[in-house]
Amino acid sequence: MPHLPTTPALHAELVAVLTAVTGGTPRVLTTQGGEVLPAGPFQMVHRSLQAGLRAWVESQTHHALGYVEQLYTFADRDRDEAAHVLSISYLGLTREPADAAAGTGAWQDCYAYFPWEDWRAGRPELVAQQILPQLSSWAEEADTPAERSLRRQRVAAQFPLDEALWNEELVLQRYELLFEAGLVAEAGHRGLPMRATLPGRSMLHDHRRILATGFARLRAKIKYRPVVFELMPPEFTLLQLQQVVEALAGRGLHKQNFRRLIEQQALIEETGAQTAGSTGRPAKLFRFRSDVRLERATAGSKLPLARSA
Repeated sequence: MPHLPTTPALHAELVAVLTAVTGGTPRVLTTQGGEVLPAGPFQMVHRSLQAGLRAWVESQTHHALGYVEQLYTFADRDRDEAAHVLSISYLGLTREPADAAAGTGAWQDCYAYFPWEDWRAGRPELVAQQILPQLSSWAEEADTPAERSLRRQRVAAQFPLDEALWNEELVLQRYELLFEAGLVAEAGHRGLPMRATLPGRSMLHDHRRILATGFARLRAKIKYRPVVFELMPPEFTLLQLQQVVEALAGRGLHKQNFRRLIEQQALIEETGAQTAGSTGRPAKLFRFRSDVRLERATAGSKLPLARSA
């Protein structure tokens, strides 16, 4: 009988992009010293993929999941020559526990992995000093005029010179562009030629790509769904709410515009209480309206992302 080529085994795993905002910083739950996202094999004993994800993450990290939605399915072919690994990823929103040392997971700053994504204080120096010069050189090294033109267009769209044209949702596209140009460590791990290694923590396998996908989804979602309340305490000030949105969006927001649009959306209500114990003027405390919490997927309820200027 003719020898038939062997087919690599197919393994499926569940991967969680579990996000919180603590102290004005977007945070992600990781394992193995920040190198991987919480992940584990899908087992048929679970009634659904989401149930399997919840069970695995909660058993491994001792941390309950709140809001969860499916992200994407990734195929990491380079992890194991004998098998193809399908990573079924989920985005989860929660609050970081006060006892962050509990369990086997460790919370990390999202911007430690993507330092070029934090524009709250304006365009990061990293973009002008390292990313744009490297990408410009990469674009000019293309083999054909058409390819050079295409590369220039991609660079201009994803890292625009005009800050007003910055699109915070293109987290994944920017990471993949830097990967293709040989500017992130994972490119070297996959055997691609490296131009340089930019600041920013790398991750094993394709987990930084999965994290970029989750971060992009969250930045888009807060514009049209009131999911941000999953990240807030039961009572909060308007400033705290704005800081959480700014932390996720990676850019500053105009205070008066933000508050006016929040009021127009009728997402929150006063609790009748104020902050206490601070040296400044007491601030009113708010909570999300109960109907918003019950109908959080209702179209038309959103948090504004008005630009700071």
